[in-house]
Amino acid sequence: MDSIDHLFEAALTAQTQAYAPYSKFQVGAAIQTPKGTIYSGGNVENASYPVGVCAEASAISAMINGGERAISAIVVMGEGAELVTPCGACRQRIFEFSIETTRIHVAGPEGIRRSFFIDDLLPHAFGPGHLKAET
Repeated sequence: MDSIDHLFEAALTAQTQAYAPYSKFQVGAAIQTPKGTIYSGGNVENASYPVGVCAEASAISAMINGGERAISAIVVMGEGAELVTPCGACRQRIFEFSIETTRIHVAGPEGIRRSFFIDDLLPHAFGPGHLKAET
């Protein structure tokens, strides 16, 4: 099993653990870091809708708590016929921790549907370089 297969399986598992009692739309995400570590997360809804958490944000939080700061690849797993790409806020979150070669893989239950670089999803992004922040 190669690394994309491991990421796919981790995102699928995270999707099954997602908490989505209101929308019934479970999303899972799995991140691989340059060290090869995989972190995953699922969306977590709340009766007060604005305080829910996206799957990508959940996985990024796990990565940060694991002491890592770079995303090599991420798989976002959703249902339905349409591509379930990261929302705008999650595109910004992914950009914050992307490296030049970061790949965003959008998947459904059957497998990877399409892959992107972050510049494809968030062209001309604002980020740490604009603030001269060290990451």
